[in-house]
Amino acid sequence: MEPISHTTETPALPTWEGPAIGLLDLDAFFASVEQLDHPEWRGRPLIVGGSPERRGVVSTASYEARRYGVHSAMPSSQARRLCPDAVWTQGHFGRYREMSERVMAVLDAETPLVEQVSIDEAFFDVTPGRYSHESPIGICRRVQEAVAGLGVTCSIGIGVNKTVAKIASEREKPRGLTVVYPGTEQGFLAPLPVGVMSGIGTVTEERLSEMGIHTLGELSRADPTRLHGVFGVRGAQMIERAAGRETSRVREAVAREDAKSVSNERTFETDLTDEGEIRAAIMHVASLAGRRLRTRGLRGQTVTLKIKYDALCSRTAQRRLPSPSDDERVFGTIACDLLSELWREGQPVRLIGVGMSGFGASAPEQMSLFDAGAGDEGEGLSHGSKALAEITDRLKERFGDDMVGYGRDLRFRDHVSDTTPMGKSDF
Repeated sequence: MEPISHTTETPALPTWEGPAIGLLDLDAFFASVEQLDHPEWRGRPLIVGGSPERRGVVSTASYEARRYGVHSAMPSSQARRLCPDAVWTQGHFGRYREMSERVMAVLDAETPLVEQVSIDEAFFDVTPGRYSHESPIGICRRVQEAVAGLGVTCSIGIGVNKTVAKIASEREKPRGLTVVYPGTEQGFLAPLPVGVMSGIGTVTEERLSEMGIHTLGELSRADPTRLHGVFGVRGAQMIERAAGRETSRVREAVAREDAKSVSNERTFETDLTDEGEIRAAIMHVASLAGRRLRTRGLRGQTVTLKIKYDALCSRTAQRRLPSPSDDERVFGTIACDLLSELWREGQPVRLIGVGMSGFGASAPEQMSLFDAGAGDEGEGLSHGSKALAEITDRLKERFGDDMVGYGRDLRFRDHVSDTTPMGKSDF
């Protein structure tokens, strides 16, 4: 049976045999939330992103703006030229997180096997007989209705594994439900270009093209030995996925894996060249990452500094702390120390990113009577500074980032083009 795209009720559905894995993708999520909260913006081109005058980039564009060719990750200046009448907003990430949690609760009500992969995407397992004997398609339709009741919409792809579900979720938008029945995976995947499969970026796509491989069907029939010579063990994995033979597992919601990393980036309106200014900017970005760590209850042990010099050139360096930390004074100082590995005097800096990872290394620690002081390297926030940080975090969450801040934060508040604070952009 050929894969079927369902957007309306079907009188009778074939029996589903085997795994049923779905991928829920919220449609133009940030823009949809903004239009929900601002009725006057509904039906109008809307762009969520950084300022066109400050090297900003588009985070999300409404479908009205996409008709003009605007898309995510496009430079804001280009988006302004394509759609000069669009409504612009820099976004309200606390609100997006709140709505994302409500959507995930809809999935959690249907199955305990929910794996959120970003703020607007989640895999879920509705295999018949595992937790329900209901048709997976019926469950997906009910999920879409419940999400629509929240004021936003989603598209869902469903198949026997994650690769098929992901590709199917992008076939019909907005509010599409694309179903690839068991046994029809190869027919669905074969004619599609290799670039639609996650994990195949521009470089990999170019290499495959040089080998005469342009479609997933051609990739599924490729010589494993030949691909291994170019891509290593990844070559065999690509063949399996392209053929629809991947075996996938969706983790239980209560046992979701901790974030691999937490990071923030900032792009500056004017390149930074002064060392003192660059170090201050690193501490500023570290403070943003520190706030996210405390919000998630995470403490990391590996510090990553990212420096971008221009649109094409960037470098990173890492260092491991003696023990886990959520204190930007600790890991921010280490990030500043890493600057000497990435930067030479006078070199222009366009973007700075600070990230923390290695959360699995965290372990319970006994607090000392002397922890009320400044705290030692690698320790978490001390009692006094922890209370101050938590109060500052709450004030910013409630009243906005400009409510309170250190001098370094005020220094860069009006000199950045965008800030990247969440999931998909972690590095």
